[in-house]
Amino acid sequence: MSNSDDFAARRAKARDQINALDPAMHGDSDPYRRDWFRAVYDLAEGDAARVPWADLAPHPLLADWLRDRRLTGRALDIGCGLGDNAEAIAKAGAQTSAFDLSENAIAWARKRFPQSSVDYRAADLFATPRDWRGAFDFAHECYTLQALGPAALPAAARAIAQTLKPGAQLLVIARARDEREEIPGPPWPLTRSQIDTIAQAGLRLEALEDIPEGGPRGRHWRALFRA
Repeated sequence: MSNSDDFAARRAKARDQINALDPAMHGDSDPYRRDWFRAVYDLAEGDAARVPWADLAPHPLLADWLRDRRLTGRALDIGCGLGDNAEAIAKAGAQTSAFDLSENAIAWARKRFPQSSVDYRAADLFATPRDWRGAFDFAHECYTLQALGPAALPAAARAIAQTLKPGAQLLVIARARDEREEIPGPPWPLTRSQIDTIAQAGLRLEALEDIPEGGPRGRHWRALFRA
């Protein structure tokens, strides 16, 4: 299980290996990091401990937000990884699509949830399927934006906004930092002004929670936007 000492030890060992392969750790300016994201899943060889963001459970801030909510219509989970967040969204009632850049991640998610109603696809956020344009009533993004270089944030926000119907909601969960707090990254926790950058993609910020330090995950934003 993801909470076991053995899982944690395997994760720590793998982190050194994948960090060594990450061009962002060595001054590379490419903000999209596509090859590295794919390499993480390729090198994991079926061991979720070797995927740094795979906890084999929905993110607690998503699970908390979904509690006592019933979603309707179509939903999109962005950067779905191994599928736990997408499955939680589907269980809340939405007809759910989910995508990840890595074909291996998608195959892995399908294997983990063979009876799932979720439509899992390999896709690039910056070149989503044409039939997704303006198609979704709800979208969820957790940790994808903070994993891209800050220069990619405006384009990523526009790409997400293009998938939403007028009036649709977008829930963003990300680590948070102060404006003057220097973080070499990756990842790059978002500042308050970067939350506003997301809104500038044609979205309106409806609610913003600044969840303080205290738990093992540290300070987070949970932001709700409307198209």
